[in-house]
Amino acid sequence: MILDSGGDGGLVLKVDPHVHSEDSFDGKEPVELIVEHAADIDIDVIVVTDHDRIGKSLEACRLAEDLDELLVIPGIEVSTKHGHLLGVGVMEKVPPGLPLNETVELVRELGGIAVIPHPFQKTRHGVRKRNIDDCDAIETLNAWFFTGLQNKRAGKFAEKHGYSKVGASDAHSIGTIGKCYTEIELKNKDSLDDVEVEDVLKAIENGGSKITGKRAALYKSIYHYVKAFFRKIAYYLSRSFKLLYSSVKSVLK
Repeated sequence: MILDSGGDGGLVLKVDPHVHSEDSFDGKEPVELIVEHAADIDIDVIVVTDHDRIGKSLEACRLAEDLDELLVIPGIEVSTKHGHLLGVGVMEKVPPGLPLNETVELVRELGGIAVIPHPFQKTRHGVRKRNIDDCDAIETLNAWFFTGLQNKRAGKFAEKHGYSKVGASDAHSIGTIGKCYTEIELKNKDSLDDVEVEDVLKAIENGGSKITGKRAALYKSIYHYVKAFFRKIAYYLSRSFKLLYSSVKSVLK
């Protein structure tokens, strides 16, 4: 699974830093299956990042402890006030609903790095440009795309503002794991057994990684976006109903 060492003695690893389990409301796979599958394919490191939950991510780490061919890093996808944020390398739950910058700092205090996934995409709770002041990396290649325009926008933004780039599958089923990934090179490492979580986090944060991969199956992308669209409509209808109910209630008092 590990690629050949680079010409200057570095160890090259494929990292998928954005994977969901059944602990996410839109995920469906148990972590046992995720770990087993990831260990069998050409991926060296995964990060299980469920929505506002971390229990299954920690369980995945424990399941992979004795594996020679896979490193699992704990993580979480946090619903901040301004959109989603990946806390990669954290060992405990990060509270949702806080401002983005405050959440970024909290992730760092917990020993992780803050990565903004699928930025600018409103239907996927992506952080808007105007709200990005600080982070450790930006997801510039996400496997759920049609034309790739949003990935290109994210890449240009990261380059303009000097942010590190990551590629990730954003997998919600095992078939998508590793579709997109981040290729990092670690100096003075001979095998995955020599690699610590901090080595991977530092390599991502320092930038210079190679981002590669391909789109998830088209029918899966269509299903993913349609579901997100209707979820968004349901959210706004629910909010409008609550506001209307509150207004009527206040008038009748």
